[in-house]
Amino acid sequence: MKSTQTSDLVKVSLFVAIIVLMAATPFLGYIPLGFTRATIIHVPVIIASILLGPRYGGFLGFVFGLTSLVNNTFNPTVTSFVFTPFYSIGSYSGNFWSLVIVFVPRILVGITPYYIYKGMKKINKNDALGLAVAGVGGSLTNTLLVMNFIYLFFGSSYAQVKNVSLTSLYGVILSVIAINGIPEAIVAGILTAAICKALMKYTSRTVLK
Repeated sequence: MKSTQTSDLVKVSLFVAIIVLMAATPFLGYIPLGFTRATIIHVPVIIASILLGPRYGGFLGFVFGLTSLVNNTFNPTVTSFVFTPFYSIGSYSGNFWSLVIVFVPRILVGITPYYIYKGMKKINKNDALGLAVAGVGGSLTNTLLVMNFIYLFFGSSYAQVKNVSLTSLYGVILSVIAINGIPEAIVAGILTAAICKALMKYTSRTVLK
């Protein structure tokens, strides 16, 4: 039991290092796209959720959120106020809801893939399919919650910064989901299936020994 816990803690530490390294490497973890950023940091969080469970996955999701908070505070874009209460642009500034946006979806990225994969295994025994669906689901958890929380908590400010009317803002939100979120989800599904499959084989051989 103690050996398993130690092994899991070592793996969690490795995932933390990967997340921090990706966040600190320009154009790797956070990819600037003018008004916003695309990200692939959710991929190691999704993988950890499946391999280590929702408790460790949720913690790594928190680490993901923390890197986003730091990145948007010290390397901001014009919309960074929605992710950090420590940044403002003109009359627009972050607040408590920025913390909700930056942490809650990312923590859930570390929780939902585990249950999606578990559910898929009951429906279909195909590991690759279950892993891919869990990867897509984890990625969309982040994108859908972040963008809808932005609309809910910062709709007016976000619309003005984006230079669009409030009535057409949700169309902009949907376009971000389509342009950024769907490709991110596809990439997450492919990487999750490939990497988890390889790691599961390695873990299985290690356990059998």
